[in-house]
Amino acid sequence: MVDAQDVRRVALALPHTVEVPSDGFDFRVANKGFVWSYPERTPGRPRVLRLDIAVLFVGDEAEKQALLLGEPDIFFTTPGYHGLPLVMLRLAMVDLDRLTELVTDAWRMRAPEALLSDLEGAGT
Repeated sequence: MVDAQDVRRVALALPHTVEVPSDGFDFRVANKGFVWSYPERTPGRPRVLRLDIAVLFVGDEAEKQALLLGEPDIFFTTPGYHGLPLVMLRLAMVDLDRLTELVTDAWRMRAPEALLSDLEGAGT
């Protein structure tokens, strides 16, 4: 089981990652978000940032569907994310190794090609 602090440690260990000021967590590479806290929206209520759920960039619809169908206890989506290459991750359902894999993959998909070699240099 991991938490928001684990997300922060993993994300900030990746090269060129910037944390955007937020009431939750929000990490970007080359000004592109790759993992952030889930802004839960309930009709008629203010938005609530969920620190126990991370939104991950997954690249494309095929990857999104593979995660959602293959591990529905871990990943989910909402109508607001329809058509977007994003999934929500229940942090309590993964360990640190899996979190590191998922966040690093999201970083790789968002980082410009020129930065990818810096990841290899960081030993990740």
